[in-house]
Amino acid sequence: MAKLLRYQVAVSLDGFIAGPNGDYDWIVMDPAIDFTALHKMFDTAVMGRKTHAMMTAQGGTGAMPGLDVIVFSRTLPPAERKGIRITGEDPATVVAALKKRPGKDIWLFGGGELFRTLLDASLVDSVEVAVIPVLLGSGVPLLPPGGSTMLVLADQQTLPKSGIVVLSYGVVRKRVKPALVKIGFLKKPKAAGRPR
Repeated sequence: MAKLLRYQVAVSLDGFIAGPNGDYDWIVMDPAIDFTALHKMFDTAVMGRKTHAMMTAQGGTGAMPGLDVIVFSRTLPPAERKGIRITGEDPATVVAALKKRPGKDIWLFGGGELFRTLLDASLVDSVEVAVIPVLLGSGVPLLPPGGSTMLVLADQQTLPKSGIVVLSYGVVRKRVKPALVKIGFLKKPKAAGRPR
């Protein structure tokens, strides 16, 4: 099975992946989301400099346990630490090579500019968004302006506890069948006990 590049991200109802100051405290957690199962789908995560900066602002290195993290930046010096590589290489060239390697799928972790670059290079296979029930009014858009891309719905789930709607779309490209990725990181609802 081909290795997929999957843009998987939380987004506000009005289309922002972060608030005006890069804030993300509006992202609500839902007990139905199984983050262990989510991380097990991938062996590599790719992200841009701003997403990496957001992660390191929390006090870590930006590494993600169990994943090789590649940060694309034109301003940070190239570096390599345990589990993380910062590079100024062309993202499309690097990701195209990653997709040819055996292993699990690649998580396009963020942000919007990297998404636009890889989408324009016809490398993104699926767009999987968790729509958070909030209107931010402004912020970092899911995707910066550019050409249009057709998508086909692969799966949808609504999480009643939080109101989050999880959507999975395959990217439509010429001569390539869209990847229809099912949502596989939600905990199964507990069966109700038998009435007595």
